[in-house]
Amino acid sequence: MILLQANQIARYFGADTLFENIHLEISTGSRTALVGRNGAGKSTLLKIIAGLESPDAGTISKNKSATLGYLAQDTGLDSDETVWNEMLKAFDVVRQMEKRMREVEVTISELLPDASNYDSIMKEYDQLQHEFAEKNGYGYENEIRSVLHGFQFDASFYDKKITTLSGGQKTRLALARMLLQRPDILILDEPTNHLDITTLAWLETYLQNYTGALLIVSHDRYFLDKVASEVYELSRKKMRNYKGNYSRYLELKADQLATEWKAYEKQQTEINKLEDFVARNLVRASTTKRAQSRRKALEKMDRMDRPQGDEKSAHFLFDIERPSGNVVLQVEDAAIGYDALQILAEPVNLDVRRKDAIALVGPNGIGKSTLLKSIIGTLPFIKGSAHLGTNVTIGYYDQGQAELHGNKTVLSELWDEHPTTQEKDIRNVLGGFLFSGDDVEKTIPLLSGGEKARVALAKLAMNKENFLILDEPTNHLDIDNKEVLENALIDYEGTLLFVSHDRYFINRLATKVIELSETGSKLYLGDYDYYLEKKKEEEEIAELLAKETQTHTPSTPKNEFYQNKEQQKLIRSLNRKITQIEEDMATLDEKISELELEMVKPELLDDHIRLMELNQSLEAARKQQEDFLNEWENVSLELEELE
Repeated sequence: MILLQANQIARYFGADTLFENIHLEISTGSRTALVGRNGAGKSTLLKIIAGLESPDAGTISKNKSATLGYLAQDTGLDSDETVWNEMLKAFDVVRQMEKRMREVEVTISELLPDASNYDSIMKEYDQLQHEFAEKNGYGYENEIRSVLHGFQFDASFYDKKITTLSGGQKTRLALARMLLQRPDILILDEPTNHLDITTLAWLETYLQNYTGALLIVSHDRYFLDKVASEVYELSRKKMRNYKGNYSRYLELKADQLATEWKAYEKQQTEINKLEDFVARNLVRASTTKRAQSRRKALEKMDRMDRPQGDEKSAHFLFDIERPSGNVVLQVEDAAIGYDALQILAEPVNLDVRRKDAIALVGPNGIGKSTLLKSIIGTLPFIKGSAHLGTNVTIGYYDQGQAELHGNKTVLSELWDEHPTTQEKDIRNVLGGFLFSGDDVEKTIPLLSGGEKARVALAKLAMNKENFLILDEPTNHLDIDNKEVLENALIDYEGTLLFVSHDRYFINRLATKVIELSETGSKLYLGDYDYYLEKKKEEEEIAELLAKETQTHTPSTPKNEFYQNKEQQKLIRSLNRKITQIEEDMATLDEKISELELEMVKPELLDDHIRLMELNQSLEAARKQQEDFLNEWENVSLELEELE
């Protein structure tokens, strides 16, 4: 059933058009993502759909019985209540129903079965019970506890006044209350902002099981892959719809663009032939009629517009002045925090080697940014110190852009640090980060979060250091520019240590993951998905050990036997996995050979469409081959450690 329709929606600013002719449908149970560049109008469109703003053209039609909830990005909960009492407000209807049930119960206890209103009272009570159960009346308090726990609020927060909490905590509570209200249409604008990885994973699972329809704007591609089942793209003032999650949307978009180019080029070839025929034959008496006929065909032809690919994105590289030694950074048994009484994590151990790309993960507040600042020397270690290797030069990206000067223009921000560089070269660098013309004369305070991020990245690119330490570098960047940053860092010849909540970003870059916790640091040799897999294995082993402890009180030798047994079980599992990977690689090798032989068949040499299809299949197979090889290396390394 269609719950909401947006028809021919437009928003104008004077003579400028933000978007127009927008059509969008939300149906029962739909999982819809709205994507597009910063400034495309996504948040404005959400406000129009939610009824907070009126469109300049078009209409919004909503099912009268459907409830709608909208949460703007970075909205904090504003309330004088305690956390618990504010969450209870999401169930006011249920609580009123519960109150009425108690009243009816008292009435029933005082009524005789032959009373004139006995049947009507019992009927009301049965109806109340049914609706109360449907609305989770017997479990709403547990639901509140579950959602608060998911957003990292334990029982110690329940009686705290919301006015005493931090901005980030208020933002999480606003989202928690909206989820508890369970509207039929839930509209969320950047709900993943400021959530740590654990909370993000919980929110994904919650939304996957959400009974209502979802419309979400997010720059978190991993999140969109998990939650969305269709994507609307707002680009160049228009809207397009794609079925599938974010990764599928990228594939369909690329296929669509390729198809459009083929059709456009085919038509251009036809037009050129017709124009050439007209030009050569119009003045010749014997062929003038045919030329006139072709000219009429040209005039009647519905000419295709030149296909437009992605909108302009940043384009840049991170070079290095000179390479570092093999050992880049070492930290041994360190403690981080603000003083000896407020240690956040201990012991912290890092061994960073040249060309490592290390992601630092952990819950909010555990000290990830603190560790980075201790490494660069702006905050002292509580215990221990950082030791840099030979020829190591550090480039640091601060998520708060504190390194930028508030009174400078974009141009002078870079030029003052590189005064011997010619202005045109500075402008060329800034152009790669989408600052051109008068944009470079803007002062830093007038820039948006995304623009400040691009200035900070431009400064980093200019300095050419060989060890980049990055604190949330994808914050404020839209999806397109995140991908540009990823590609630049993948091609970077130096070493990376970075903090990020963007799991897609971590997967593309990280060769190692270091988890930070109160008990220190722990190294995982792989990307984010590998880290998740290992964490799951550790949890399963911990559960097995807990069950063994509950059923037996084993002596030390039995404990050792049990641990050896579990280790042997893991070794057998890893050996099976290696065998399976090797079998898959052998099958893939045969497929690659078949594709290569197919491509050189004489009958296909002029079949460009078939050759293109075969080449795409070959590239996909080679990519899969590389993935298998990486997985084989990771599993083999893990097996070596166990043996």
